Amino acid sequence: MDENKEPYGTAAIREGKLEPWPNPNPARLYLVSLDIPEFTCLCPRSGFPDFALIKVRYQPRDWIVELRSLKLYINAYRDRPISHEAAANQILDDLVSLLRPRWMRVTADFNVRGNIKTVITVEHGSRERA
Repeated sequence: MDENKEPYGTAAIREGKLEPWPNPNPARLYLVSLDIPEFTCLCPRSGFPDFALIKVRYQPRDWIVELRSLKLYINAYRDRPISHEAAANQILDDLVSLLRPRWMRVTADFNVRGNIKTVITVEHGSRERA
């Protein structure tokens, strides 16, 4: 590998954008559950890494998220200084803006750091029951 050449994954993350995918059954009320166990970002105060399990739950309307684009989007947080609360809210805002779901919840379950366990849960809309 050329020492001056950027790894393909780094370029893919930098260039990646969240993409919608057509919902194969928009008339049906169903739940999509996505778990992202290797989320990382940087503490904006110390610069130390923070690690979390991000859980996304949503009831789609016309769109679902394309999973490769979600992977690249999430990996872009790895070098980003952002608080736990801001990360959870930004992920929710970006996905809601893209998908316009009936309902969505993002839970950011961060690993213990400094003897503190943080879990942030943010929601959009009202969950419908079938």
